[in-house]
Amino acid sequence: MKLDDITISRAIVERYSRKLSESLDSEVAIVGGGPAGLVAGYYLAKKGRKVILFERKLSLGGGMWGGGIMFNEIVVQEEGKEILDEFGIRTELYEKGYYCADSIETVTTLASRAVQAGLRVFNLLSVEDVMLREKRVTGLVINWSAVEIAKLHVDPITFRSKFVVDATGHAAEVINIIQRKSGYPLKTPAGKIMGEKPMDAERGEKSLMKNTREVFPGVYVAGMCANAVFGSPRMGPIFGGMLLSGKHAAQLLLRELR
Repeated sequence: MKLDDITISRAIVERYSRKLSESLDSEVAIVGGGPAGLVAGYYLAKKGRKVILFERKLSLGGGMWGGGIMFNEIVVQEEGKEILDEFGIRTELYEKGYYCADSIETVTTLASRAVQAGLRVFNLLSVEDVMLREKRVTGLVINWSAVEIAKLHVDPITFRSKFVVDATGHAAEVINIIQRKSGYPLKTPAGKIMGEKPMDAERGEKSLMKNTREVFPGVYVAGMCANAVFGSPRMGPIFGGMLLSGKHAAQLLLRELR
């Protein structure tokens, strides 16, 4: 078979354009393709919900790729291991209560299973604003990450969504936009982003599930973003809580969508 260069290009342009157009209106838009975002997307898509995910970088996985100090092993506790088991990710008992997994296998499997479940992923796209209607976030304003990096004056496009999940980690990017531009208080004790506290794996993991919730009408937080917004400690290179937070966010949203 003789290959035609233009047919190859046309296939990419047409298929991506169709995927993008079909995603302009969704039930849930997740920002951040780390473990919490991917797990949330998986459980929502598995239930047949129309869910999309934006990742500003080229690759998914957030900080999980590097494990701890670029040693590509991750640690999860018993509860986190149950999610890895469901995804078919191999774990090894290190000592009682501590399980290890290869971070490369974990990231690639989470991403693959989430996409196969129906999650639409758009990498290299950044959120630069939110759509706000009657004190509720109703969508996201998106531009290419390259435009952001180059500081080009290029207008974005909008994506409408019933709910948004901020899973952007320590930066809490979506919540920062809301705090800076909306003029309305957040659903935190201080009414604003409280900032993450110094590392404490025990307290950080325990507080993560409580912090995974709606923080502004239409917007939920998951993963490290939740602890950063609600002022809890960071937990360092243990990832069980991140996985559990993503699942919990999906469960909360599934109840809302019903």
